[in-house]
Amino acid sequence: MASLTPLTSAAVDAVPRNIELLRDLKPREIDLVLSVARRRRVHAKSIITYQGEAAEYLLLLWKGRARYFYEIPDGKKLILKWITPGEILGGAALLTRPSTYVLSTEAVQDSIVLEWDRSTIRRLARRFPQLPENANAIAMDYLSWYVAAHAALTSRNARERLASVIFTFARSFGEKVADGIALDVTNEELACSANITPYTASRLISAWQKSGAILKRRGGLLLRSPRAFFLSSSSGPAAGSPSR
Repeated sequence: MASLTPLTSAAVDAVPRNIELLRDLKPREIDLVLSVARRRRVHAKSIITYQGEAAEYLLLLWKGRARYFYEIPDGKKLILKWITPGEILGGAALLTRPSTYVLSTEAVQDSIVLEWDRSTIRRLARRFPQLPENANAIAMDYLSWYVAAHAALTSRNARERLASVIFTFARSFGEKVADGIALDVTNEELACSANITPYTASRLISAWQKSGAILKRRGGLLLRSPRAFFLSSSSGPAAGSPSR
C-alpha cells in the first residue's frame, strides 16, 4: 500500500494556485480544500485507479506524469490521454450517485498525487459550488480531446496521426533543452497513442530521423526543430510506408 500523509502548511503553500480544479476559488478557500487532501507517492508503472472499481477518490496529479488507459477483453491496453501536473483523475467521485472509474490510470514516472475521499470532496463541493463547476469544465475538455482524437483516427493517415501525437506530447510534457525538445516516450507508447503498429511507428520515426527533424535517443526522442518536423511530417507518406 502507498503511504498517505496529510499536507503540511508548507506543502499547501507549495501547490500551484493556477490549477483548473481550483479556478476562481478565493485563496482561503483553496487553502481549505488543499489542507484536507492527503499526499500519496506513486512509483512509476503503478496503477493509481482501476477501471470498473468504485470511484471512492478524487485525485490531483501534483508532480510527475500519468496516463489513462482502457483495458479491452483480450488484456490489451488502449493508451488514451496523458496526464500532467495540475490535472485531476477520478472525477466520478464527485457524482451524487456512487459510480465506478471508467478508465484506469497509471503513473508513467515516480509521481505525487493529492487525494480526497468521496465523502470529503463531495462535502467540499457542497460548500464551494465552484468546485463541481470546474470539474464539469474539465470533463468537457476531456470530451473535446476524445472527439478530436476520434476524428484524427478516422480522417488522418498513420503518418499524420503519429506527427499529431508527437506535437501534442511536445506541448504537454516535452522538456526544452539546448538542442530541441526532449520526450521520454517509447516507440510502443507513441504507436499505441496514434493507433498504429510499433513497426509503422519505427519506420516513420526512422524517416524523420534521416531528415534531421528528430533524433532517436535511449528511452525517448529529441524533437530538434518543431518547424522542420512540421515540414517533414507534412510532405506526404514516406516511400513504401504502410498506412496502418
